Amino acid sequence: MNYYEYEITVSQPQPFSEIIMSALGEIGFDSFVDTESGFLAYIPENLENQSEVIKVLDYFNDDVKTSFTRKFIKDQNWNEEWEKNFDPVEVEDDILIKAHFHKIDKKYPYEILITPKMSFGTGHHSTTWLMMKNMLNFDFKNKSVLDMGTGTGVLAILAKMLGATEIHSIDIDEWSIENAAENYNLNHCYEISIEKGDASILGETKYDVILANINRNVLLADLPKYNEILNENGSIFLSGFYEEDVPMLQEKADSLELKIENKMARQNWCCLKLNK
Repeated sequence: MNYYEYEITVSQPQPFSEIIMSALGEIGFDSFVDTESGFLAYIPENLENQSEVIKVLDYFNDDVKTSFTRKFIKDQNWNEEWEKNFDPVEVEDDILIKAHFHKIDKKYPYEILITPKMSFGTGHHSTTWLMMKNMLNFDFKNKSVLDMGTGTGVLAILAKMLGATEIHSIDIDEWSIENAAENYNLNHCYEISIEKGDASILGETKYDVILANINRNVLLADLPKYNEILNENGSIFLSGFYEEDVPMLQEKADSLELKIENKMARQNWCCLKLNK
């Protein structure tokens, strides 16, 4: 099958890349790959309607600036093109995220196999990279973990590899739910549970660690609930925001008596670790 590839740039990738991907999925796009400036989107030739794509992007004009380039990909080189654009992800010499077609001779302490499909969080974006890097410095052994906005499930999988024993993941997107469940199985993480929803479905179950790579506004709104279900001496890892957003999150954390233990930054994106 022939495809069209759209390379879409988004002035604020978090959270708008995910939102726009979901909207494009409604008009026939079936594969996405994260990039630092936005994402690549693929649609079968027989379903492609450029005016519909423009209409979707225009819908978000009041919130974010977007642009795109478009090219035709013939059937015979579709797999090659997709594989070329989905590079393996390395977190220094510690973590490797790869797809089944990647041939990597070097061995890493933690290797995660994923099939991205239509979900988010392949590790290419700085926020996912920062979360994983920060997680490496934490003792997850025998900890209970909640992964909010799990996407492809890479953070939940890493938590399991680092020794967490009870892991529950949540996402609002149906594609992410299906894809994360598949990736859990690929990595033999059968014990990780997954549920569709947002912070409103959280009950009274408490956790030792909460992972939330979402966006600033959602984090500000949901942090009180995270604090409510966080065990004493527990930790919250947050990302999905810029360095200039830190003062707002600091103020919210202070109001909840959560202490910022450390801050990591990469390409103006930021990750915070909070302690209760």
